[in-house]
Amino acid sequence: MTDLTHPAVWFYIPCAITWICFVISVGSPDRFIDYDWLWLLFRNMSPYFWSAMGVALAVGMSILGAAWGIFITGSSLVGAAIRVPRITSKNLISVIFCEAVAIYGVIVAIILQTKIEMVEPLKDSVTYSKWAMASGYAIFGSGVTCGFANLVCGMCVGIVGSSCALSDAQNSSLFVKILVVEIFGSALGLFGVIIGIIMSGGVKWSEDA
Repeated sequence: MTDLTHPAVWFYIPCAITWICFVISVGSPDRFIDYDWLWLLFRNMSPYFWSAMGVALAVGMSILGAAWGIFITGSSLVGAAIRVPRITSKNLISVIFCEAVAIYGVIVAIILQTKIEMVEPLKDSVTYSKWAMASGYAIFGSGVTCGFANLVCGMCVGIVGSSCALSDAQNSSLFVKILVVEIFGSALGLFGVIIGIIMSGGVKWSEDA
């Protein structure tokens, strides 16, 4: 295990950071990142690839967050219900909140899918117009924003729902108080949905669209 308090470590770390910054910024053949190659790569990638990735991430990450939250809440709920069966019906609302996160992702994915239009590449080229490329990036960014927001939201709701079930088993008066926290945690996913819809609102695949 490396001792981070050793003076040599604090000497080599700044040297490594300086070298990385040098090879990134200096336009020599040995530079770490070839920006010309990256520009060529992104310029020749189809905007429909980015659009499909945005739709997939919107629904995939949202379902992952919902499943994660249900797993956390469900395991605690089932375990605590063995001793205190009365908490089962009330705390199912936590599972519903987690499921709503997946529904957010499905709604955004459907909206993004309806934004995709078929356009032809530029003449005598395999590349697309700047309008099509910008639309592909916008749909991708919208899907990433919604997906990651719902992923974290699902984890948040799952953890709070688990705590709610365990607290309710010990003291039933705590259920409503913790439920308020869970409602605010569930609202976090709506922020990603709203921003995702706004980002995809300006999608325009062609100049005359």
